[in-house]
Amino acid sequence: MKKIALVGCGRISKRHIEAIHQIQNLEITLVCDTNEQKAVETAQILGCEYVTDYRELNGIDIVSVLTPSGNHPVHASEIAEKTEVPVIICEKPLSLTVREAEEMFTRIDRTGKRLLPVYQNRYNPLVAYTKKLIDSGKLGKVYQFICDVLWNRDDDYFSIDWHGTKTLDGGVLYTQASHYVDMVHFFFGEVVESKGIGGNLRELAVYDSVSSVMRFENGTIGTINATVNTYQKNYCTEFTLIAEKGIIRLSGTNLNTISHWNVQDMVKPEMDFTIDHVYGKGHDQMYKYVVEEKWNMFPSREDVLSGIRLMERLSY
Repeated sequence: MKKIALVGCGRISKRHIEAIHQIQNLEITLVCDTNEQKAVETAQILGCEYVTDYRELNGIDIVSVLTPSGNHPVHASEIAEKTEVPVIICEKPLSLTVREAEEMFTRIDRTGKRLLPVYQNRYNPLVAYTKKLIDSGKLGKVYQFICDVLWNRDDDYFSIDWHGTKTLDGGVLYTQASHYVDMVHFFFGEVVESKGIGGNLRELAVYDSVSSVMRFENGTIGTINATVNTYQKNYCTEFTLIAEKGIIRLSGTNLNTISHWNVQDMVKPEMDFTIDHVYGKGHDQMYKYVVEEKWNMFPSREDVLSGIRLMERLSY
């Protein structure tokens, strides 16, 4: 049985707790938060111990860093340097700048520990299937994509102290759409040219809306449009792929539905699935890979740095 600790008992910790409970041979034995009330409440629910300082993580095999985004580089690096935990999982984004991400990788490398970025949408069955289809060559040359992440985050969401701040949040591409930035890198590789226009239309310190266009080394061009300003609730998440031998559109919550399929000599696969919350089920698969030590299923350093480079370029 592997023992895992959660550092950060905020909003996303509930999804990680759900996912871990689905995995055999993995048990939450410790939680940590600088807010002692949060730590106590979470520990009582889980029936485990708590600390308020991550330097006190002892007897742990894995730690998940679930703190505000801008704190990820410092927290993950210090856990690697000041504790014996060998495997460090870190929620997206790893950092808000390439400089901090590179420093983070360097510091953790020096300790001999393993850093695993959380980009759970890679394990979405339709995303994984699309990646295999692109790589198989059955679509021929991929010309273009359109990715829309049109969501709602209300004023209550931005009343949480770090949300909407430049130092800890980073804006819509980092906090909401970073999975889709990662997805296009997963599909197409390195971006060689990009341009974006952003707006802080709700007078936040960061962009709440971004429209961007990019070109990849393989010639594919595409757009990502992201906002948190849709009326009352999330409007849509869509990804359209235009290729030499077909057109595919994925839609629904976290791309769980094939809403259009026209591919040469291929019948639409019966792969639509239902999910019961906005995060999807990818965290479950991610923790399964952790227990199985399938490290190759996690994003490469190059993918992570390229994604952060793009988000930084478009958001600052």
